[in-house]
Amino acid sequence: MVSVPSTGGSRTSVVDRFPTKYLAAPEVRELPEPPANFRRVIGPGIIAAGVGMASGEFILYPYIASQVGLVFVWAAFVGLATQYFLNMEIERYTLATGETALTGFSRYWRHWGLVFAIMAYFANIWPGWATSSATLITYLVGGSSTAIAIGILVLIGAVLTMAPVVYQALEKIEMVKVAAVLLLIVVAAFAAIGATAWADSYQIITEAGVPHEELGFALLLGALAFAGAGGGQNLCQSNWIRDKGFGMGSYVPRIVSPVTGHPEAAPSTGYVFEPTPEHLDRWRRWWRFANLEQLSTFVLISFLTIFFTSLLAYATVYGREGLSSDISFLEAEGDVLNESVGGWFGTFFWIIGAFSLFAAALGIVDYTSRLGADVLRTAYLKTTNESRIYFALVWGLVTIGVIVLLSGLTQPLILLVISAVTGGLMMFMYSALLLVINRRVLPVEIRPGAVRVAALIWAFLLFGVLSVLTFNQQLRELFNG
Repeated sequence: MVSVPSTGGSRTSVVDRFPTKYLAAPEVRELPEPPANFRRVIGPGIIAAGVGMASGEFILYPYIASQVGLVFVWAAFVGLATQYFLNMEIERYTLATGETALTGFSRYWRHWGLVFAIMAYFANIWPGWATSSATLITYLVGGSSTAIAIGILVLIGAVLTMAPVVYQALEKIEMVKVAAVLLLIVVAAFAAIGATAWADSYQIITEAGVPHEELGFALLLGALAFAGAGGGQNLCQSNWIRDKGFGMGSYVPRIVSPVTGHPEAAPSTGYVFEPTPEHLDRWRRWWRFANLEQLSTFVLISFLTIFFTSLLAYATVYGREGLSSDISFLEAEGDVLNESVGGWFGTFFWIIGAFSLFAAALGIVDYTSRLGADVLRTAYLKTTNESRIYFALVWGLVTIGVIVLLSGLTQPLILLVISAVTGGLMMFMYSALLLVINRRVLPVEIRPGAVRVAALIWAFLLFGVLSVLTFNQQLRELFNG
């Protein structure tokens, strides 16, 4: 049993550092003992890789490789390295407090969380992932991509509603997806990527460049922002590690189905621990586990996927005459695979792609609704059950997506670029806010050190510069038009 120092008298407690103008102070509790087995903490990074393994990995980077070769694959490493540090600073706050990063932002201004939740919702009301999945399904069975995409959205709403514990269902689905994509990579490495493509892979380093004249800053920002995750998805690391029971997040109830789940108490603002020697020993073990989990799942899986899918696109359709500058390049890629490897492989490629994009769409609806539910429950609807808010937002996002599709805006690449540009702007903003909350609120013993601070400053500058370049380009095109 860890003794928690009294907060009475003149003694300073860890809770005294938390702004309480807009939200109540957190409660002091013990930091739970971390599990002895690393396997028990694996999950949030798999979800992050699984949800992100679509827009960047299956569409944007392969599309870039199909148009200009392998000259921009280097950006995937930069994007993933940057997002690793962002994810870990998001996890740091939640491990230490049980609160999400959005709640931490809202302690300094009540509406910060709402701003990011609205931006995440705006980025994802364009159902680019569902539409992309539907497009690949039409390559297999024909039909209307719009009708199929609407069916996918309704199916996503039903899956999230009927799962007794939403996180557990999401974790299982994303693990199956990751396994399926890795199988595709293994088969492609031996059967579809020829010696010439392998020999040209050195161009990733020797011919690295920024092909903005050919592709535009908006698409390149999207690829960099969506290398692995991007935008609001990074912020949802807070929610996923809470549901997995990381650190102080183990005290916070999980989101459960209103139909098949068992009601749980509404969460409070958060829980913190006093930095006693025993607590700090536990913290170091939690922090080591969390870093290893992100590196071995999110970063490694995402980079391998981007590398191999880009190389596969390069080996099959780069330099091909008449190649479309939209998602239909995946149809051409599948056709080439059918011709060169065998009729089964192109079909296998489309099946894995369709399932991958479906699972991504499922995760995106989940994390967008989680962010909104957390913000609304914590700062505005304090007497309402968070699970009920979550499911209302799920079906709201599904409904809006259906309306967008019926309106005729169905081009997946356009939808993904809109989402990516919004995500890049979000990352620019919350990089600075993470630095504020983790340096000002957390005890000195567990604050980010110089390297982590430098990484946050780098993220702020990187996404700030890219956002300015993108908006400048879009304005010039608008006025020239």
